[in-house]
Amino acid sequence: MTTDIVYWPAASAFPLLSSLTLLPLVAALAVLLARPALTFRIAFGGAVANVLLSLYLLSVFDADAAGIHLAESWNIFGLAYRAGVDGTNILFVPLAAIVGLLTLIYTTITRHVHDRLFVVCVLAYQGVLIGAFVALNVLQFWFWCLMELVPVVLLTLSAGTGMRRNQVIKTVLQYWLSGLAMSLAGFLLLSFGLADSGLPLSFDWLTLKHHQLAIPHETLIFILLFFGFAVRMPLFPFHAWLPPLAEHGTAASAAIFLHGLKLGIYAVIRFILPLVPGAAEEWAHFALTLGLIGIFYGAVLALMQINMRRLLSFAVISHTGMLVIGMFSFNDFALEGSILLSVAYGLATAGMLFSIGLIYERTRTSFLPRLGGLFETNSAIALLFLISALSTMVMPGTPGFDAAHLLIEGVIEEHGWLTAIAILLGNVLAAAFLLWAFQRLFITHRRRFAQPYSSIHHPVLQERLIALTVCGLLIATGFYTTPWLKYIDQEASEIGEHYPEHHRHHSNLPDHE
Repeated sequence: MTTDIVYWPAASAFPLLSSLTLLPLVAALAVLLARPALTFRIAFGGAVANVLLSLYLLSVFDADAAGIHLAESWNIFGLAYRAGVDGTNILFVPLAAIVGLLTLIYTTITRHVHDRLFVVCVLAYQGVLIGAFVALNVLQFWFWCLMELVPVVLLTLSAGTGMRRNQVIKTVLQYWLSGLAMSLAGFLLLSFGLADSGLPLSFDWLTLKHHQLAIPHETLIFILLFFGFAVRMPLFPFHAWLPPLAEHGTAASAAIFLHGLKLGIYAVIRFILPLVPGAAEEWAHFALTLGLIGIFYGAVLALMQINMRRLLSFAVISHTGMLVIGMFSFNDFALEGSILLSVAYGLATAGMLFSIGLIYERTRTSFLPRLGGLFETNSAIALLFLISALSTMVMPGTPGFDAAHLLIEGVIEEHGWLTAIAILLGNVLAAAFLLWAFQRLFITHRRRFAQPYSSIHHPVLQERLIALTVCGLLIATGFYTTPWLKYIDQEASEIGEHYPEHHRHHSNLPDHE
């Protein structure tokens, strides 16, 4: 099936996607070259400009038309640069821009605002994420994923809070490099398999998608790509690098980094489901099994944590299992729900991490037994944590509610009631450990001695700005999800057509109007 392509001159006066990718990188370079007094002003200006560009992207995107929009195609020194957006990735771009801006605002409350390397890494990370999300060349996507290692390593080593940062980085490199190696092998097999079938060698996603029936070794390609992306999600049992990294990093770096984990979810939807659909159907029960184990494993381990950063990392592992089950349900409902739920989880997790970071700035600890009774003196932080937690629990009035409803409906259609009930039980466990953490943090009195709360003045305006932005976005999108579902709708239906045994016609989708 041919995918419609709309190139950028038809909708925008300039190459918008390249601008969104390059602007944070240029700002990062300017920060390196500028005087220290101008560091934050340059960074903040670049981040605000990128948020405005991302909102402009939403305004020019035609949600009623399927296919690739604002496509860019350049050949630079013999290398093909391809970029574009559709319903699969359109919402991840503004999310990356917003979380990056909030991270910079958060640094004004901490010592990192004067750390030039930290600010450069945050900006660079934002550019890398957007570049990966809009890439339509498989090697281009892989390159951005490789570049992601640089800010992760530098942020952890230079600004981490733990004593075992070097060991943590070794673990991260072992997992990530193995995942990158497997995904590269899968991409090369895709492209050279196309050449073996008598077609020109190409790494272009659109070309691979158009000729996917001619690609041999489909099962091997699926295994390499799935396991490579599973490390990035992270999916059980490829998750062991995440809890120590979250524990030994800063809240600011973890917030943008945990949004970056959604790159693994996106990669499955972009590069596995349309390119190797036969193998995806054949291995769906294996993915379902790992997803179910991950839901309960992550939830149970989260209930056992006393460090809030580790608790949230296991929450991410649990939620990843739910998203994987949704993706491998092969129908419009579940896929649409998985994409929107990924976006909602990304923003909600960032909100909880910001709240934990703000608490850490006051108490110098993130251990639950040393915390408690913070609601009266830190009501804005408490509200930020509570609204973010409720969104993670997919409560009514949050964007996760409609997304989870669609996902569950799709799972029932494909896998039956037992799988849907298992997902719901996992969500009950998520509610248990998040509400338990909220109670321990903000309601009950601490049971162990903790050093007195810092008397240093904290910028209350910035704290309230972060809380208002995250809570406002979650509540506004939760009560009015129609526009966001409309962005995703067309592409979810198009992907579903690759699976004739599972496809549900678009006319049977619920009306989001």
